[in-house]
Amino acid sequence: MYPESLYEKAAQLLFTRIGSNMQPSISVEDDAARIEDLLDSCPVGGLVLFNGTLDKTPGTLAHLQAKSRYPLLIGTDMERGVGQQLAGATLFPHAFAFAASDDKTLPALERSTAIAAREALACGIHISFSPVADVHSNPDNPIISIRAFGSKVDSVAERVRTYVRVCQDKGLLSTAKHFPGHGDTSTDSHEQVPVVERSREELEKLELFPFQAAIDQGVDLIMTAHVAYPALDPSGTVATQSKPILCDLLRNDLGFEGLVVTDSLLMEGAGPKEDGPAWAAKMLSAGVDILLDVKDPETTARNLVQAVETGLLTEKRIDESVSRMMALKSRFTERYGERFFIDPSRAGNRSLVGSERHQEVAREIADNAIRVLTGSAKAISGTRDRLDQDGILVLLIRPHVTYPDPTAASLEGFVRSAFENVEFANILPDTTDAWLGELVNRADQFGCVLIAAVVKPAAWHGFGLLPNQKQFIHSVAERCPVILAALGSPRLLDDFPEVKLGICTYSDVAVSNQALVSYVESLFRAKTHASTD
Repeated sequence: MYPESLYEKAAQLLFTRIGSNMQPSISVEDDAARIEDLLDSCPVGGLVLFNGTLDKTPGTLAHLQAKSRYPLLIGTDMERGVGQQLAGATLFPHAFAFAASDDKTLPALERSTAIAAREALACGIHISFSPVADVHSNPDNPIISIRAFGSKVDSVAERVRTYVRVCQDKGLLSTAKHFPGHGDTSTDSHEQVPVVERSREELEKLELFPFQAAIDQGVDLIMTAHVAYPALDPSGTVATQSKPILCDLLRNDLGFEGLVVTDSLLMEGAGPKEDGPAWAAKMLSAGVDILLDVKDPETTARNLVQAVETGLLTEKRIDESVSRMMALKSRFTERYGERFFIDPSRAGNRSLVGSERHQEVAREIADNAIRVLTGSAKAISGTRDRLDQDGILVLLIRPHVTYPDPTAASLEGFVRSAFENVEFANILPDTTDAWLGELVNRADQFGCVLIAAVVKPAAWHGFGLLPNQKQFIHSVAERCPVILAALGSPRLLDDFPEVKLGICTYSDVAVSNQALVSYVESLFRAKTHASTD
């Protein structure tokens, strides 16, 4: 069924969110009634999903599909698997865990992507807003960092191509993001407009290369960056609103024929939300097909109608995008049958979602990702019985806790399961200097001190440790041997050359925490004999 009215066609180009991890957070289920009411008045083309559960969300999505005039495309950020948004599904480490140029990472990426694709389809999700095709070229990038497949352009391109290929094989739509490249930015586009100052030649060699690989592989969607590139558009317009970038470069030069989707339009980098039709019309005129994460779909759809009526936009331009959108929806019914959107079991077995077999793959990836980046294990290793006698002090540092993190895992639980004599403390932004000083004074009483710090990219918060947290690590490291574990960006370790052992897990998901504890446990021999310090 093809939408006939201009209003319905405009609505098909809009995705609004269901659920949210932003404050105040709301679950998919608590948001479902709002979406059901919206569908009666504005038949949006799809939903972007946040904060769901494996037990309830698939049923909620099936109910909404049954209520919708047109099939809904459900997309989600699943860079780390479906478990990133559906609690209970499989959650994998961040993409940087696949960056190592060894014989294991590409097969591991193939396996994890296949699992993620099957789990998504079985739960009623059709679009992975992945892979990140950005090259992590700026170590202080606050929003890409470990979400990228690495810092080497050829390696990133190969992994992007692999992700897209496996999704195609399993039937899931994939999205290369954030075009034309967000890896060299130093600010968060959720909060302001970053600018990449590279020349056109530099951009082609670095930023654009993985996107070309994705296009050559047949990627279904490309997501824009709310970033300005003066070398590509001298006006300084962000890529999301730039015709030279989306039409001249992406469509004409790179040959992309799929759908162009914006990054979230709730982000500050998307620019001012103008009253009236001009804002939305400008993006479609620039080459966008899908307006993602629209706050008020009804108003936006009416504004697009008004844009056509006043000559700001042609109905032909809307029809082009609607045709692309409906073709994507038809692809699913042609492959899985007419009832697929209501009954996704035709594409996958939900009983396997989050299964032990899938979890074991995630654990293997996390184990293989751990790297010693500074110091030596010999400076820490000793005997297990001495460690049990003197105890282990584990300090988890979190510089930012102002947002709900659905993938947060309990490092403390893994530590207490592995060791008999544990003292555990969280170091948070509001931890007092007095308490930090007490911990410093007591640190050398323990057989081992493990400091784990979560420094990772996340929307709308700062990147990196707070000054007093940095000083705390220096003070402990001056007093006794320390294992410093970066649960995220390896950039953390550059600031602490004095630590005896610096390791990186490249992620802070549960399996990465578990892998860290297993690695630390391996440093201590089961039987007592002379230390090899």
